[in-house]
Amino acid sequence: TDQAPLSHTLPFAGPQIVVSVYGPDFFGNDVVRGYGAVHVPFTPGRHTRTIAMFVPESTSRLQKFTSWFTGRRPEFTDPKVVAQGEGREVTRVRSQGFVTISFNVV
Repeated sequence: TDQAPLSHTLPFAGPQIVVSVYGPDFFGNDVVRGYGAVHVPFTPGRHTRTIAMFVPESTSRLQKFTSWFTGRRPEFTDPKVVAQGEGREVTRVRSQGFVTISFNVV
């Protein structure tokens, strides 16, 4: 029988690592470059996970211009938003590359 992956059938899929990447913009300000999250594997061994990163986007041209002009970009203030996804369905985001993480689970 076909079964959904374990992470989609359980309400709690285990601990996650939330990644926030920052870097300098054109003006030298430290700004968010991307957010992402991945579940920590349970099985022993070496595991590699690639995390699709994203950044929140301003919703209007005025907000985009103001963000560019002041060097302040939209950021999430609570990492739970990244991990749980609650509230993200109404937030405009843009894909922003990938981060690869290796786990050594004992």
